[in-house]
Amino acid sequence: MPANMISKILEKADLPLDVTAPHVVKTEAARTSVLRNPNMEKLQKGYLFPEISMKHEAHLKKYPDAKVISLGIGDTTEPIPRVITSAMAEYTLALSTQEGYQGYGPEQGQMNLRKVIAEKVYPNMGIKESEVFISDGAQCDIARLQMLFGPNVTIAVQDPTFPGYVDNGVIVGQTGEADEAGRYAGISYMRCAPENHFFPDLSRVPRTDVIFFCSPNNPTGHAASAAQLRELVDFARRNGSIIVFDAAYAWYVSEDDEEEGGGGGNNSKPRSIYEVPGAREVAIEICSFSKFAGFTGVRLGWAVVPGELRYADGSPVARDFDRIVCTCFNGASSVAQAGGLACLATEEGRAAVRRVVAVYKENARVLVDTFASLGKEVYGGADSPYVWVRFPGRRSWDVFAEILEKTHVITVPGSGFGPGGEGFVRVSAFNSRDRVLEAAARLRKYLA
Repeated sequence: MPANMISKILEKADLPLDVTAPHVVKTEAARTSVLRNPNMEKLQKGYLFPEISMKHEAHLKKYPDAKVISLGIGDTTEPIPRVITSAMAEYTLALSTQEGYQGYGPEQGQMNLRKVIAEKVYPNMGIKESEVFISDGAQCDIARLQMLFGPNVTIAVQDPTFPGYVDNGVIVGQTGEADEAGRYAGISYMRCAPENHFFPDLSRVPRTDVIFFCSPNNPTGHAASAAQLRELVDFARRNGSIIVFDAAYAWYVSEDDEEEGGGGGNNSKPRSIYEVPGAREVAIEICSFSKFAGFTGVRLGWAVVPGELRYADGSPVARDFDRIVCTCFNGASSVAQAGGLACLATEEGRAAVRRVVAVYKENARVLVDTFASLGKEVYGGADSPYVWVRFPGRRSWDVFAEILEKTHVITVPGSGFGPGGEGFVRVSAFNSRDRVLEAAARLRKYLA
């Protein structure tokens, strides 16, 4: 029967017709009897970074000829050093041989990589290779840790901070609803602002089960001092809390600021929470190869869960985390782990990634100098790839939109990192030097 005759019959029958598929009658979307997870309904809008990407795409549609420069999402742009990719390539080619093929590896990661991380990243800190769990990145570890803690714990977060801690807490049921300012009931927001040197007044922070703490901080760029971290560890020990210490940007701490072995003086800036005495009894540390080795697409990270860390009943946290890992994860890519080993096992690899970090640190210096020359209040950039700029009296999303419209430069609105970020934007140093210099010129021209 011809399609036009079918259309007439359906019209007479008053049935909806999908004109793109004339033989299919449209019906209402089918529904199951499964109720939606009510915690998903609590989440505010979309996740921050995909929302930035959507605004980027919309801007390109509006200005198809614009040369947009992204200083927004913290995605690396420098090529991975050849010493690292060569190791991955060699490992990959060996998979095509009988002798070199390997299937599933240990869920906790290859022991040679775990051992190298314990020795090279945590020298003189007492970290054992058995306490290192290799993962596909710090963000995935945050989700697995929230699954480990479950819905009945209370949490504290820096404000502002990386939104993954909060959103995962919402999803697993640790919070109530959000208020108009975006604060979720059940979360303690630890204010970190220029006025308190980006470190919370812990005397005003209520006791919580878990404290998420990122240093150098994303988004403010502040690296906590040894004295501040000792205060944090002592606070957790008094309260019987667990710190989840996110050290994803530890490689950006300036060598002059970091003293090896035990945290150095009060003004030194430790790269690991385990440089602080007593931290092994109260802290988990997560880290990633993404921002120092360019593994944002390769995906590799790790978590350290010390044997001394115990629950209230005396059982080891590491045992339960191992169970979570073995249940939810088949282990990080063996190819990625070969690359991770090449990053850390030799001085050649470590020197190569330090050179990559140096590129982004110089970019950050350019951005700090740009905003400072315009009289802006600017923070971060010295021990971090992020620059935190204040726009008094302005809403962050308005500043983001105005900068994008006038300069075709993408930043990130500070309010996306929590209520404490309102009035700020985060500017990322992750781009090529030429594009950072071009962005700086555009910003200088517009903001002047």
